[in-house]
Amino acid sequence: MAAAMRAPAPPAGLRYRAGIDVVAVEEVAASLAAFGDRYARRLFTAAERSDSRWPVAGPDAAESLAARFAAKEAVVKVLAPDGWAPSWTEIEVRRRPSGACELALSGGAASRATDVGVISWAVSLTHHGGVAAAVVLALCEARSWHDELGSGSGPQVDRGGGDG
Repeated sequence: MAAAMRAPAPPAGLRYRAGIDVVAVEEVAASLAAFGDRYARRLFTAAERSDSRWPVAGPDAAESLAARFAAKEAVVKVLAPDGWAPSWTEIEVRRRPSGACELALSGGAASRATDVGVISWAVSLTHHGGVAAAVVLALCEARSWHDELGSGSGPQVDRGGGDG
């Protein structure tokens, strides 16, 4: 029988927060077909649209954009289990020359990340069989629930990654 593997504990004074999301590629394709550039500009930055080759690629851009939207939703789960929501273009998925992706936050999303103590991010995107998915992991300063929300009290636990 194989031994159970555990994720390594974060360094002292730090903790991990995780978010995951899945998106039906067809839903993004349908929104692009119905609303075109208005939809694409509301949800995705110019760099994300370019990386996905929208509008040149037409419906073929839907897989890439769906994966990016899943990443944005996963970031929101890391930052806001209490219902806060950013402007979607404040969360950007950037492709490095190596092909790996990274996250860049601006505006209210960047402020929220600072408020909850995010130090660094990792993101992984995938799409297959009509589904796009993303996993986001944040390394954060350990803070209490009270510190993050400014009210209430509760245990110092990871509240990110709720379904929604």
